Amino acid sequence: MEQSIKSVLVKQTIAHQQQQMTNLQIAAQRQRALALMCRIYVGSIYYELREDTLKQAFSPFGPIKNIDLSWDPLTMKHKGYAFIEYEIPEAAQLALEQMNGVMLGGRNIKVGRPSNMASAQPIVDQLVEEAKHYNRIYVSSVHPDLAADDIKSVFEAFGKIKSCELAPDAVTGKHKGYGFLEYEKPQSAQDAIASMNLFDLGGQYLRVGKAVTPPKHALNPQLQISSPAGPGGLPPAAAVAAAAATAKITALEAVASTAAVVSGVQPGVSTISSTSQLLSQSMPGQPGLSIPAPGLVQLPQPVMASSAPGLITGVTPMKPAVSATATAGPANEEQRKKVEDDLPQTLGQQENLSISGSNARHMVMQKLLRKSESNVMILRNMVGIEDLDDELEGEVTDECGKYGQVNRVIIYQERQGEEENADVIVKIFVEFSESFEAERGVQALNGRWFGGRKVSAELYDQLKFDSQDLSG
Repeated sequence: MEQSIKSVLVKQTIAHQQQQMTNLQIAAQRQRALALMCRIYVGSIYYELREDTLKQAFSPFGPIKNIDLSWDPLTMKHKGYAFIEYEIPEAAQLALEQMNGVMLGGRNIKVGRPSNMASAQPIVDQLVEEAKHYNRIYVSSVHPDLAADDIKSVFEAFGKIKSCELAPDAVTGKHKGYGFLEYEKPQSAQDAIASMNLFDLGGQYLRVGKAVTPPKHALNPQLQISSPAGPGGLPPAAAVAAAAATAKITALEAVASTAAVVSGVQPGVSTISSTSQLLSQSMPGQPGLSIPAPGLVQLPQPVMASSAPGLITGVTPMKPAVSATATAGPANEEQRKKVEDDLPQTLGQQENLSISGSNARHMVMQKLLRKSESNVMILRNMVGIEDLDDELEGEVTDECGKYGQVNRVIIYQERQGEEENADVIVKIFVEFSESFEAERGVQALNGRWFGGRKVSAELYDQLKFDSQDLSG
């Protein structure tokens, strides 16, 4: 009898080990399939295009892990094709659907799957089939100032949402620009994809598509190990805290602006002409929304100061700016503390509105527009390259000092082409301490004549300036 019991226990142990081994093999196959689903092939690439151009064209669909651009060691040029690897399969699938045949560098590029995808096709098909049991959609190119609650409030117009999550970035504390929403009904997901793909939300075209993989908890349930936070993400509480901090900063900036008005300084009229356009746009699917056709996507070409095809001459050092709240007195300090203590944590609470449909969209736009103020004025056609000298920087500083405290002046020479004889234009960037000072400078200098030239003055995008993008 004892021998029979031992025999049974040995057989059970062997069966259990075999089952574990099978589970591990299945999990490994699924992980390999997921890795292959993150990769796409891009062919017919113009030989002068470089990796940075490809990254710029394909990054709206999701974070890119790697771009493998094949190079010919003899000609020192690439061979006209590349492999792009994304962080998640949905980004690759969306790029495949929307970039195939798009004109890039004068050629219609070809986007497909790598040839080794066929080896894992049965597992890929299984994952796609499992994903159909969840009414999930993938959203990328999300504005960095928007939180999950903001996205949810806009997409609720298409049906009840079970979950909405934006992928957290452990480095920045914000999100990575993409996320997933799950609806209760399949039709809601289909309507959201049809209406919101290429929808302009805060100056960025959303990319929306169906989720091609099941949620993480359903990928390998037999291998899931609970963990409060992994190296690739933040705990939920930290993500909520980051969103709340962003909202508080927005409110404090509004208080600072109000304090400046109360102290007797009258800000100039804002020259941001896009405000009324943004707030007057209709909901998706209605007239008034301009969406570019997928085959006619025009890619922006930002020029970073560190690698620009021009020169920065005369950059004045940054001066410490005195904030409005620091000089506004005890009353405004109390107001600032009250805002910090009593500030609502969500966009819906801030606006005190029912966050659904067009109301939600307007609220999101207003949140972004509050951040669109700029302390930077750009002057065009003030001087030519032949007029540059060591005194220009000081002259601009003195002239613009009439309208407010000037933190720095950047004189930027921008070549208008790659040819040696290409024209060079001079842009002058003036950074003030406050946005109303920049607006005052624009009103005073725009249209004025200087040395026989009619000066063009306007506000410059603050985010671009802060990221050293002087191409605008």
